[in-house]
Amino acid sequence: MLGKTWVGVAAAIVIAFLGLGLTAYGAASWDWFGRARDAGTIEGAALPGDVIAARGQSQSAAALALGAEGDDRILFGDLHVHTTYSTDAFMWALPIFGGEGVHPLADACDFARYCSGLDFWAATDHAEAMTPARWTQTRESVRQCNAVSGDVQNPDVVAFVGFEWTQVGRTPNDHYGHKNVIFSGLEDENVSQRAIAAAGVAAQALRGSPVALNRWIPFLDWRNRQDYFDFQHYVREIRAVPECAADVPSNELPADCFESAGTPGELVERLEAQGLDYLLIPHGTSWGFYTPPGTTFDKQLEADQHPERQTLIEVMSGHGNSEEFRDWRDINASPDGLSGECPPPSPNYEPACWRAGEIIRTRCEAAGGSAESCQARAAETRLRAANLGVAYHLLIDGEEAPDWLDSGQCRDCFVPAFHHRPRTSVQYGLAITNFDDPNTLRRFRWGFIGSSDNHRARPGTGYKPYDRLRHTEAAGASSDEWRTRILGPPLPPNAEPNAVTQDELMNMAGFQLTEAERQASFFTTGALAAVHTQGRTREQIYDAMRRREVYATSGPRIMLWFDLINGPGGATTPMGGEVTLGATPRFRVRAAGDFKQAPGCPDFTAQGMSADRLSNLCGGECYNPTNERLRITRIEVVRIRPQIRAGEDVATLIEDVWRTLPCNDQGQGCTVEFSDPEFTRARRDTVYYVRAIQEATPRVNGGNLRPTRDAQGNTTSVDPCWGDWRTPRSDNCLTNVEERAWASPIYVNARR
Repeated sequence: MLGKTWVGVAAAIVIAFLGLGLTAYGAASWDWFGRARDAGTIEGAALPGDVIAARGQSQSAAALALGAEGDDRILFGDLHVHTTYSTDAFMWALPIFGGEGVHPLADACDFARYCSGLDFWAATDHAEAMTPARWTQTRESVRQCNAVSGDVQNPDVVAFVGFEWTQVGRTPNDHYGHKNVIFSGLEDENVSQRAIAAAGVAAQALRGSPVALNRWIPFLDWRNRQDYFDFQHYVREIRAVPECAADVPSNELPADCFESAGTPGELVERLEAQGLDYLLIPHGTSWGFYTPPGTTFDKQLEADQHPERQTLIEVMSGHGNSEEFRDWRDINASPDGLSGECPPPSPNYEPACWRAGEIIRTRCEAAGGSAESCQARAAETRLRAANLGVAYHLLIDGEEAPDWLDSGQCRDCFVPAFHHRPRTSVQYGLAITNFDDPNTLRRFRWGFIGSSDNHRARPGTGYKPYDRLRHTEAAGASSDEWRTRILGPPLPPNAEPNAVTQDELMNMAGFQLTEAERQASFFTTGALAAVHTQGRTREQIYDAMRRREVYATSGPRIMLWFDLINGPGGATTPMGGEVTLGATPRFRVRAAGDFKQAPGCPDFTAQGMSADRLSNLCGGECYNPTNERLRITRIEVVRIRPQIRAGEDVATLIEDVWRTLPCNDQGQGCTVEFSDPEFTRARRDTVYYVRAIQEATPRVNGGNLRPTRDAQGNTTSVDPCWGDWRTPRSDNCLTNVEERAWASPIYVNARR
């Protein structure tokens, strides 16, 4: 649960991470003086009208300088925001993890308006922890945020209601991952009656486990006892909600029961039964923290999963980048997905299962074992690790995060997700085709967005590279003493693998135990969603998302246009569009970098919120643009030609980078054009998208594990950025990276 959102783990083990071991108390039968936490109070007033007007004028000037026509404007937002209503968010707010206390929905509204200066955001707490009372309070708080947004036709901030469906599968065959559901309207008839949870591991662990927070924790941290009592009360509230009847349609269920869906298809059917207008957005798709090795996107293209309803996809968040495909494998899975073998290392990748074998081999040799016997132990360890899913590390006692080096990680990806799974990457999803119906080739048609996935009620945290422990998910024990209480005393190193199987793990815990501390090096500041609209209203923003005229940025407010300029009848087709064409497609890209940031906060912030509130939320730093832009260095074009026959090798269909176009940016951005003469000769459907690459600037955890490599490129050591006391709070673990924006693809179908 450490950071990325395996909600079931947070309450089911609450806590192999919360200290002094686990203690069973039936259904968490105590909370003493625990109290329910609410959505908080929004303090900030609407921003001054001249501030909003100045933003628009600045954009219009940039667009004019690049030759962009019309009244199109670009708005920036964050569609993935968690508050203390999410179990993991509440857990990391606890003092033993260095938490600063609860982060209610009101904080998110004030932060978006005054700290990050966003145009829109969405509340997406985990449905698995959403009681009827919390769901009601969520809707009311979002309405209140909109009510203080000024002119309804020109609001300063638009807030959306949503929830996260947090599915975790034990094997590749039953893993579908996480999806956000965003609703178009605010009134009860426009929003789901209940936040619909993911059936399975997450919900079962959260609702059914008899494990509770050890009752001695408050006495060991007496000054903060109320936080622990309140957390215990929070867990009891979740478990008190009765299950909904599984055989009753969603629109006929009472509002006060716990509703769940086992697959994306069932989730869609339950939402459709209520007649709702919504967006379904997969996210964190390649994040290997909870994704079993060997998982692919293929099963989600089956008709009963309703892939057409997945309109957008989150390319990047504060949990890393899920865009890029690589041809290496974490395991070689059997056809049924129930077993696997460990592949050898390849350039830029060492499987974690292979590193497990190397650790055991080294220990065996140090203990005096023969080379032959130690190699045999290594082979056995690799095989066992390949069949333990995300729990491979339990084979080895006395291990520390640096022992694993950078195994399991994509070494040549841009700010990658932890244990990046290439076959659940965005590029892989765009390259595959479902051939079940010979008359209909089923493919994903995603628009691209970025988000923060922030768990501290702070939307849009990517505006400045600072305050790592507040603006990323990095967290951990507050001291060496608490680390020992949380993780237990160190075990002596073993020279042969532990005898543990995945079945045993399921029987013991009901879920796959996950790696904990190493992932802190992969938590970074948030990405953003950008929309092309003609105005600032809720309806205009939502309509842009529905038609996929959106793009993602890694955090900066890069301006980006991507158009097919010779569509049918000579029409221009913007990013996210789909056309059928018989001629050579021609494209135009316009891009301008984000403004360089001034220190501190703009003067107007002090007029709308108290100094204490600003300090507590923003930490003294806000989105505070100067008049000088960072430069765009180049435009990268990615071309993907989706499968036209079953079994076609995806690696041959993804061309990244297909073209690199220099950007002669003198401070106002650049405009470039390109075409694809091969399209008419190949006569196959093609997906095109572009990346605008900005000059390098510092990024929190931009270097991940910060490896040292020898002359042959082998990793010899790592320097993790710890989430606990071992890395000082003042160290933001900065590394220069080339921030970027990803245009939504243009889908060009070949005329036949």
